[in-house]
Amino acid sequence: MKPRKLQPKFVLCIRNDGCDDLEPRKVYQVLEDPSAREEGYLRVVDESGEDYLYPAKCFAAIDLPKAAAKALAVPA
Repeated sequence: MKPRKLQPKFVLCIRNDGCDDLEPRKVYQVLEDPSAREEGYLRVVDESGEDYLYPAKCFAAIDLPKAAAKALAVPA
């Protein structure tokens, strides 16, 4: 049996609180990082395709339709 591929997860930037490279009202993909989440951070993929840690309070989780999530997901 093939391992089930995880659906990409997305967040909406609701404020940038000094993180000038974040754009409020923009959707970002989030990568799973349990240790970062425990510390209050999310691992977010930016426009360059690189991932960085940002304060979780800057984002709101959103659910996207599967087609939209597939179109926005960064290739693994």
